[in-house]
Amino acid sequence: MAANAPTKPTAKKAKKKAVQAVPIGCAYIQATYNNTIITFTDPAGNVMAWSSAGQCGFKGPKKATPYAAGMILKSAAEKLIPFGTKDVHVFVKGIGMGREGAVRALHANGLNVLSIKDITPIPHNGCRQPRPRRV
Repeated sequence: MAANAPTKPTAKKAKKKAVQAVPIGCAYIQATYNNTIITFTDPAGNVMAWSSAGQCGFKGPKKATPYAAGMILKSAAEKLIPFGTKDVHVFVKGIGMGREGAVRALHANGLNVLSIKDITPIPHNGCRQPRPRRV
């Protein structure tokens, strides 16, 4: 072997990012007929933790149940522990069965709800209606 033979390049280890404390956050609950998705963000809108019924192992029509919403919230709240979030503003979107179950589970998992706002989109005479059916 030569004294000045090229050596293998070594990969640099990425530095672990320090987790910043976020005392107040936002919880977005999207409850549809088929699924429930919960996202926790900081006040700027950066996602800190999220979970959905499919990720928690629910399949088919069980994904939209209030029980599934409670389990989803428990899973997402565990991911939120390193950030130290205790207070949340809640934004609910959709008309599924998991709406109320998720909001109740917030309190059960030790999060203080500061406000609840419904952000379900409502059309103001949006799309054109289909033509009347001829029989």
